[in-house]
Amino acid sequence: MLFLSENLKKYRILKNLTQEDVAGYLGITSQSVSKWERGETVPNTETLKLLSKEFDVSISTLLGEPRKLVCQCCGMPIEDDSILGRNKDGTINEEYCKWCYADGTYTYNDMDELIDVCVKHMANEVFSEEQARAYMKDMFPKLGYWKRYDELSDNGQFEEFKQQLIKEINDFHIEGLPKVERLNALVGKYVNLEYTLPNGKQVKFLDDNKTYLGNQLKSENDGKDVLEFLQT
Repeated sequence: MLFLSENLKKYRILKNLTQEDVAGYLGITSQSVSKWERGETVPNTETLKLLSKEFDVSISTLLGEPRKLVCQCCGMPIEDDSILGRNKDGTINEEYCKWCYADGTYTYNDMDELIDVCVKHMANEVFSEEQARAYMKDMFPKLGYWKRYDELSDNGQFEEFKQQLIKEINDFHIEGLPKVERLNALVGKYVNLEYTLPNGKQVKFLDDNKTYLGNQLKSENDGKDVLEFLQT
């Protein structure tokens, strides 16, 4: 496991930055950066936040002894920085996963709706749907987002936005597409299907790093899955 000093050097090099570049960004001397990388001193909390933004990794990753991150909306363990949520300015938010928090927006405002989504992924041969639902009903109210819901909530604005999108999709009356009842948060990396163009080139239409609103429905014509995606 790498320590803070080693990680500061590692991620600086990965970003093709010199110690002088980092010092200029922080408004300090390059000697200070050099001391960090030699383990003689450590940056303070506010500086760590700036370094996290500059290197595009979580503070937990920089420290080299990561605390166990858990999404404070859905309770999912977060073991990889790539699935952490992002603030409006693009910086990493260590409190939430990409499914629950995207570009500074909380994607779920209804606890029961989120439980319905999570149950499908949690239920298995040893954990029934009823057990999964009971577990989440007990756990969710203890998570940071739901404990501070009145403070963090947008008073239903995003939910209104989703309902408007659902109406607009249904108003197209697309042949074979059943009525859309719900849009869920979907991360591009996990639903980005590859298509073959007439020239044989393989392409993907989504961005792996973006969070989308979408759903997977059975076509009324042939029973095949129809995917609907809208970027948040």
